[in-house]
Amino acid sequence: MLRKHKKYVRPKKPFDKARIEEENKIMKEFGLKNKREIWKADAQIAKIRRQAKKLITAEQEEQEKFLAKLKKIGFNVSSIADVLALEARDWLSRRLQTIVFKKGLARTPKHARQLITHRHVAVDGRIVNVPSYIVSVEEEDKIELVLKEKKAKKVEEQEKKEESVEGGEESKEESEQEKQDTETRETTAESEGKSQEAGGQNAGESENEENNKNQEKG
Repeated sequence: MLRKHKKYVRPKKPFDKARIEEENKIMKEFGLKNKREIWKADAQIAKIRRQAKKLITAEQEEQEKFLAKLKKIGFNVSSIADVLALEARDWLSRRLQTIVFKKGLARTPKHARQLITHRHVAVDGRIVNVPSYIVSVEEEDKIELVLKEKKAKKVEEQEKKEESVEGGEESKEESEQEKQDTETRETTAESEGKSQEAGGQNAGESENEENNKNQEKG
């Protein structure tokens, strides 16, 4: 059985504080699972740099082919010097996980990773479930979310439930408002009736007093 070669090299100084802090920032920025993904990016960039160094003395045509190949991947390079200045961040920014987040298809880089691993992301019509997949410039506009039928039905049902709940709340508020209006009208009617009764009693008392006065005069 052939032994698989590692695609990365561990740092020579494992307890370098500055490097550890920088790696933690990169992990948070790109939503990486572990630091091995950073080391893999470093290895890929180192490989590209080695190729670029070999082409320093090569003909212009060969250099142009090499640069065109990198441009297809999405690297903004126009000379060998630009290639030698590439960093791990440049490689990580071309990962499918990063592109999905930047296109607004996910809320966070970690959410983008979850969508990809759960097979909800398609590139040029085919499902890709590898967050580290390197997206070419041509494929960048062909990335889309794919919701399964069951998932789509669940989303529709959830939306209908929310609408029905909102409608129920509105009807409930309307009925409560009608109830309050009815109670207000009844209270107003009662107060008006009482005021009329009180007015009638006062009028009767005044008539009795006038009759008594007339009898006394007579």
